[in-house]
Amino acid sequence: MRTETPQPIRLADYRAPAYLVDEAHLTFDLQPNTTRVRARLTIRRGSEAAEPLLFNGERLKLISVAIDGAAADAVFDGEILTIAEPPAAFVLETEVEIDPENNKSLDGLYMSGGRFCTQCEAEGFRKITFWPDRPDVLARFTVRIEADKRFGHLLSNGNLIEAGGLPGGRHYAVWNDPFPKPSYLFALVAGELDVLDDKITTMSGRTVDLRIYVDPGMASRATYAMDALKRSMKWDEEAFGREYDLDLFMIVAVRDFNFGAMENKGLNIFNSSLLLADPATATDADYERIESVVAHEYFHNWTGNRITCRDWFQLCLKEGFTVFRDQSFSGDMRGEAVQRIKDVKALRARQFAEDQGPLAHPVRPASYLKIDNFYTATIYEKGAEVIRVLKALIGPEAFRKGSDLYFARWDGHATTVEAFVECFAEASGRDLSQFFAWYEQAGTPRVTLTSRYDPARRELRLDLAQATPPTPGQPDKRPLPIPVAVGLLDAEGRTQAFERDGETMDETVLVLDRDSASFTLTGVAARPAISALRGFSAPVVLETDAPPKDRYVQLAADPDLFNRWEAGQDLARGLILSRAVGKPDEVNEERFAEAVGRALADQAADNGFKALLLTLPSEGDLALAMTPADPAALHAARDALRLRLALHLEEELRRLHTGLQDLGEFSPDAAGAGRRALRNAALELMAANPRSDVADIAAGHYRAAVNMTDTMGGLTALMLIGGTAYDEALADFFQRWKDEPLVIDKWFALQARDPAETVLGRVIGLTAHPAFDARNPNRLRALVSSFANFNPVRFHDPSGAGYRFLADQILAVDGFNPMIAARLVDPLGGWRRYRPELSALMREQLKRIAGTERLSKNVFELASRALSDES
Repeated sequence: MRTETPQPIRLADYRAPAYLVDEAHLTFDLQPNTTRVRARLTIRRGSEAAEPLLFNGERLKLISVAIDGAAADAVFDGEILTIAEPPAAFVLETEVEIDPENNKSLDGLYMSGGRFCTQCEAEGFRKITFWPDRPDVLARFTVRIEADKRFGHLLSNGNLIEAGGLPGGRHYAVWNDPFPKPSYLFALVAGELDVLDDKITTMSGRTVDLRIYVDPGMASRATYAMDALKRSMKWDEEAFGREYDLDLFMIVAVRDFNFGAMENKGLNIFNSSLLLADPATATDADYERIESVVAHEYFHNWTGNRITCRDWFQLCLKEGFTVFRDQSFSGDMRGEAVQRIKDVKALRARQFAEDQGPLAHPVRPASYLKIDNFYTATIYEKGAEVIRVLKALIGPEAFRKGSDLYFARWDGHATTVEAFVECFAEASGRDLSQFFAWYEQAGTPRVTLTSRYDPARRELRLDLAQATPPTPGQPDKRPLPIPVAVGLLDAEGRTQAFERDGETMDETVLVLDRDSASFTLTGVAARPAISALRGFSAPVVLETDAPPKDRYVQLAADPDLFNRWEAGQDLARGLILSRAVGKPDEVNEERFAEAVGRALADQAADNGFKALLLTLPSEGDLALAMTPADPAALHAARDALRLRLALHLEEELRRLHTGLQDLGEFSPDAAGAGRRALRNAALELMAANPRSDVADIAAGHYRAAVNMTDTMGGLTALMLIGGTAYDEALADFFQRWKDEPLVIDKWFALQARDPAETVLGRVIGLTAHPAFDARNPNRLRALVSSFANFNPVRFHDPSGAGYRFLADQILAVDGFNPMIAARLVDPLGGWRRYRPELSALMREQLKRIAGTERLSKNVFELASRALSDES
């Protein structure tokens, strides 16, 4: 059992740094096992009071410490370097030795694929050299890298100022970053790499060199990422007035990476899965993700790098704003409605579930043990939704003025959420003090809408109310300002105009900023179908008193495509939940199938949108709506509705599958991706039909595929059908792609999602497959995380075997990569939502994990929080 309890770090205890670093000169003598790092730091006190110098350092072998050229009296206890009485201003010189090759935690300086690379966010820099490792210490870095010439490219942040040869088959490069930055943005890469070069001219006429470094032979697979980079740079100039500031922008793809990508100033480091793509090896989803993440990391240049966080409690300041920006970019690139639906699906799947469990936390948390555990959907996705709420409250013009003021006022500084919000309050002239509760309060608000129509007065009264359920540590909730976008439809689905405050309009935003409020719309010609929360105008759960027929009106004709899709999801969710509790409604299931058929026949609708209409709510989404959740019943009920749709739409599905084949050159654009999405969605639904020829159609689809999207579409359909054809296709797929790691990740992930009763045995067997390596985060996520997060019916097996498997994996991985191990805890954290017999088994595994000796702080924090309010 654990004998010590780690102590939390609290926002309320923040103190400004005792010492600041103005200049950092680092010299790296790179060796796989004995890298020497010499640091020369120009330091001054942060205040007039004299204090001991306390610098972070972990896994460092101390060689020497000097102050102003003389040996210093320093003590290093393995975590903190202490100098009792340093001068008010001085130069600190240290030398340490580190072992990159055996750094399997993949933070600090480590080796991947025979190359040196770094990951310093959040606290990795302390594993490279001694430093006050916190984001409010900003320094200008000059970095000299020395290495054997077999490490052909020597890269770091900023601009290259010198390079050349050294005796003994070695060479060097010197980099200077003129912009002050925190240590978490430091980056270094050294290795043999291919490079894709390009250029861009900024809005002020400057030429910026662009370089993407990849594994040898992979440069052609970086062309889409380069195109996405150039489009995102132009978009940021046009949408936010932000221009790139260095002469060079670089991206490097690495094989082993804990995160998706990292925005290091001028030298982004990417997980190769989010950078490399061609039609043969990458799906449309991969292309979309690459576009989004390339933009996200580039946008950090201003929202994260030029302006950074005062402390890690302000993480949402850079991540929420940047996710909002990358979602806006993707909406402009791929269609606003389709992108908005995808973003909300992801929000509900990850963040709404987080808000309903013991790991719920505010967008700006008040305490943590390990900040690594707060790179969550709440910080990122809900953080972006809060920015969207802010824009809806003050309007787009004031929002742009506020962002311009923020960039101008805080450029070059580490700041806070309060300072950010104050810029928008000042620009808009609005009191945003109540809005700030969105950052401080955990939980997903529930909004109810009831309506009353008065035909004689032609008035529509809308009554809105809000309530946020209690979350750990926050039993009582304040009302939030919630913008609810509303439009009206008549019985035929046509837009109904109305009047509000004497103005005629088609749509309005009602701001619910109290526990309840009433609004009256006049000039309403007939009782309308109310289209509320258009565009998902706030991250809430909306419940209305509208009859089902209004949902069918919306599904057929709502001009707000998000709400049109939402109407279909609501209808399907109700039918599945009804069947899951033993009350099937076959009449309305058939009515729903007919409505979906009519929507598919709409020639004006986008193919990508139709593909989303054809996809039922996920089992994870359904579990959030059922108390207590019964995964087996939900799976069976969802499959029954899939079968109903497959049988009713059989002719239309076959027509779509035949008529949407790619006949020309592959294009990853929205039109091409939408066409493939609809064709593969049709095939996946066809797989629910037990007719014998469906397996033949799926096998033919797989064999005829000329791109990875269709290959995976065929393989997915075969997986859902099962049998010999599936096994043969799996074997064929592995044989064809065994030398492509990113493709083999898909092979593992697909098998982990198989709903067959025997899948856990298959998954356990795959952990012993020669191609499985738990030390590679991509491979581990593909198999273990896919099973636990995306195969609920088998993960929640009544025997508890799925829970034991996950706990085994968490404890094994914690021994070498605590950050990744902690990210596997979440599927167990929602134990309270499930049937009592399941929750008891999940709780048992959490107790086992939390009680393990020498458990990392990362895993201990999440496991103990998951159990913290156990009764």
